[in-house]
Amino acid sequence: MPIRIRDSGAADVPAITAIYGHSVRHGVASFELDPPDEAEIARRRQAILAAGYPYLVAEQEGKIVGYSYAGPYRPRPAYRFTVENSVYVAPDQQGKGIGRALLPALIARCEDAGFRLMVAVIGDSANRPSIALHTAFGFTHAGLLPAVGWKHGRWLDSVLMVRPLGPGANEAPPPNR
Repeated sequence: MPIRIRDSGAADVPAITAIYGHSVRHGVASFELDPPDEAEIARRRQAILAAGYPYLVAEQEGKIVGYSYAGPYRPRPAYRFTVENSVYVAPDQQGKGIGRALLPALIARCEDAGFRLMVAVIGDSANRPSIALHTAFGFTHAGLLPAVGWKHGRWLDSVLMVRPLGPGANEAPPPNR
């Protein structure tokens, strides 16, 4: 069953909401405690797209099985060439290559848009699958924020990983951005 990666559409919001909601309720990739509703996911998605960032979905047999997007790393203007990525996979599809299809597509879209660095902020240092996924696509360890979040009755770390995009820091960015 081939995985199709495409731009997300408004019709994908219910599936995105369900995937993210499960992650919030049961996982530690997100440090949110209460899953947002469809209206909030739609608002967040539209804000990402309006700011010029990619928001992708993975589709298999007509069903959304995962999604990824990039957004601003931090709001101050000097960070405008750096993006933070997010990749979420439906719980029954994890370990089946969905993340391995989404992440390189997201990297390529960010490179095409002229971004120079992608940051992964991975919830929980025990999240070996996410760390391995990012490592497989050229991310390197950049730091650890120990016990930075409290969720599901325990302290959680955040692992910071980075990957240059395009020419990275080897040349100045375009002047018009």
